[in-house]
Amino acid sequence: MAFSKVNRRAKIKRRIRKKITGTSAMPRLSVFRSNKQMCAQIIDDSTGKTLVSATSYKSKAKGTKVEQAALVGKEVAEKAKKAGIEAVVFDRNGYLYHGRVKSLADSARESGLKL
Repeated sequence: MAFSKVNRRAKIKRRIRKKITGTSAMPRLSVFRSNKQMCAQIIDDSTGKTLVSATSYKSKAKGTKVEQAALVGKEVAEKAKKAGIEAVVFDRNGYLYHGRVKSLADSARESGLKL
């Protein structure tokens, strides 16, 4: 029996999270993608706290969804720089590295964040 979309993503997410954890020296950049919005958080898993976050909903980004994701990536990278974070581990959260997820990661890299 084939997996549904949700179960398939949950399986991939579990497989990724086994290998990736964020520390205070190298926090985790977690991405969430809904049908309309894009969210990114930088998380320190050792303390369980969110250090920096950015969403397309709060930034009122205009344009296509890919352009909105790029603005979220740029915003989260700028906030990370202000917080003193230079490098992060990228957690795509079970989504394919394509489209909006790729756009967010590329714009974060261009803004100076090391993934």
